[in-house]
Amino acid sequence: LFARTRKFPKHLRPTLTQRIDNLALDVLERLVEARWTRQKAAMLHAANLGIEKLRLLCRLAHDEQFLDHRGYECVSRNLDEAGAMIGGWIRQQARK
Repeated sequence: LFARTRKFPKHLRPTLTQRIDNLALDVLERLVEARWTRQKAAMLHAANLGIEKLRLLCRLAHDEQFLDHRGYECVSRNLDEAGAMIGGWIRQQARK
């Protein structure tokens, strides 16, 4: 994701680029926190919400043609995979 946002126009760096990059790092932080805390469900739900926000921002970047079709397809597939994995972890925690 960072390699893709690095190619966005410079005038977007303080806004869209920074927001996407920060959200991606926030999701990563929530997953690390979920791994090491007893309150996993809250962290996993926060990470899942972050994935949804990333999907929206990446769609916006694609619609505005800052992200090409191939890049959008790659990012979307990776976000879908991460979302599915987080969803599985949430379901596993709910069974406990």
